[in-house]
Amino acid sequence: MENQIKSPDPRPGAPPEYNSHFVPGPPGPAVPPPAGHPGGLPVGYYSPHQPTTFPLYMQTGGSHPIQYQPGKYPAPQHSAPIVWMPMPTVMPNCPPGLEYLAQLDNIHVLQHFESLEMITGFETNNTYDIKNNLGQMVYFVTEDTVDYTRNAYRTLRPFVLRVTDCMGREIMTMQRPFRCTCCCFCCPSTRQELEVQCPPGVTIGFVAEHWNLCRAVYSIQNEKKEDMMGVLGPCSTYGCGSDSVFEVISLDGVSSIGSITRKWNGVLSAMSDADHFEIHFPLDLDVTMKAMIFGACFLIDFMYFESSPPQRSSTHN
Repeated sequence: MENQIKSPDPRPGAPPEYNSHFVPGPPGPAVPPPAGHPGGLPVGYYSPHQPTTFPLYMQTGGSHPIQYQPGKYPAPQHSAPIVWMPMPTVMPNCPPGLEYLAQLDNIHVLQHFESLEMITGFETNNTYDIKNNLGQMVYFVTEDTVDYTRNAYRTLRPFVLRVTDCMGREIMTMQRPFRCTCCCFCCPSTRQELEVQCPPGVTIGFVAEHWNLCRAVYSIQNEKKEDMMGVLGPCSTYGCGSDSVFEVISLDGVSSIGSITRKWNGVLSAMSDADHFEIHFPLDLDVTMKAMIFGACFLIDFMYFESSPPQRSSTHN
């Protein structure tokens, strides 16, 4: 690999020190899991006309809404019934909440479209719906970052993503520390990293960036930071008129394990950051590795496809 020097990036001083072990709040209310709904919702492009606030999720066979911890999430302004994937049975040697992934070989990550962000350029917390092929909700992902950090650091911001299930329980946490890019890009201290915890507070692995002159390269690591798999991005410019495929490969680079594909959705893909990712992995893959591939999707999103309109010309790729 060749060396590359990245020009200094005039940004404010570093944010508060990154804390990799937060203390989760109290669990959400105990509500019986919703029943499945055969057929589900149609799969495809995530419509910008869907509500952009945190929806009020309803059981398909009942009249009591599943509420979330008071004050932790924005209050819903538009109630919308959501069909959830049937809750699977508890599995041995599986972190609680990952039983859903054990039954799936692909998932869709659908970022909410924020019209206010498009109009004003004010960066808001990202939110994502995670669905299966039937359009049934699997998880809900919410970014937890303060306004100053989001708008001062934009795509380089440190963040915490909280993954919740149908009962509002936080079953997974993803954290990205702040890494300054003002010095040589090939310096290890500037490479991006994502820590995945499941359950919150228990690290199951890391997604680590590797410097490469031509393409995105990552390692998917276990809790001991031992490389388990690799991720290779495309050589061409990301997101310009076609799908962008990040291939998940074995350590020897011979076998293809899965893929993370950012779907091209036309004009909206070019003008906003409401992205749609499709993730594929083997059905029998270890469930913690499925969770790590799932986590890698969000680091890729922030590094290559998360940009507000006023900043688009100055962000990389």
